[in-house]
Amino acid sequence: MTDHRLIEITPATHGVDIDLVYATDRNLTGRPIYRAAHCLLLEPAEAALRRAVELAAQIGMTLRIFDAYRPPQAQQVLWDFLPDPTYVADLSRGSNHSRGTALDLTLLDAQGDELDMGTGFDAMTIASEHFHAGLPVQVQRNRMLLLGVMHGAGFTHIKAEWWHYELPGSRALPVIDNSESGPLRLM
Repeated sequence: MTDHRLIEITPATHGVDIDLVYATDRNLTGRPIYRAAHCLLLEPAEAALRRAVELAAQIGMTLRIFDAYRPPQAQQVLWDFLPDPTYVADLSRGSNHSRGTALDLTLLDAQGDELDMGTGFDAMTIASEHFHAGLPVQVQRNRMLLLGVMHGAGFTHIKAEWWHYELPGSRALPVIDNSESGPLRLM
C-alpha cells in the first residue's frame, strides 16, 4: 500500500448508498464539519470496498456509507468535541479515516431500509461495541452479518464501533491532507 491516490466513491460507480453525515448537522457535533460531501478512499481500500459490495449483493444487501476519508482538519473538530480515544483518534496518533483506509457503514435490506444495529451511527456508548452482550438476537445477527461481509472483503474492525472498518496495517501509512483549501499533501 504505497500509492496515496484517493478514489471517489459514488452510488453510480460502486453500487453503494452514501449518507455522509459529517457533511450535515446530523452528527454528534450537531453541525456540518465537511465543506463538501466527497466520499473518498485510498486505492487498496476502494478495491476492498468493491469486494464488500459484491458480498453484500450476494445476500440481497447494499452498503450505506456514513464516512470514509476524513481530512485531518475534520478529525480535529471531532477530537475537540469528544476528546475520548475510545471513539475518536487524537491527531497526534492519526485516524485511519485520515489515511483513506477506514469507513463507517451499515447494511440496507432489499427495500433500502437500514438493518437494526441496536444503536445509531456515532452513538458513542458501550452498546455500540461489536459484541456487546445483552442486545436482542436480531441486532447481534445484523452486526455479525456486517462483520462477515467486511471481514470477507479484507477489512478488520475495532472493538468500540459496530460501524467502523479499516484495512489491516493502516497505521503504517501516512495521514493524507486533502483539504478543500489546498492541494493533496501527505503529513
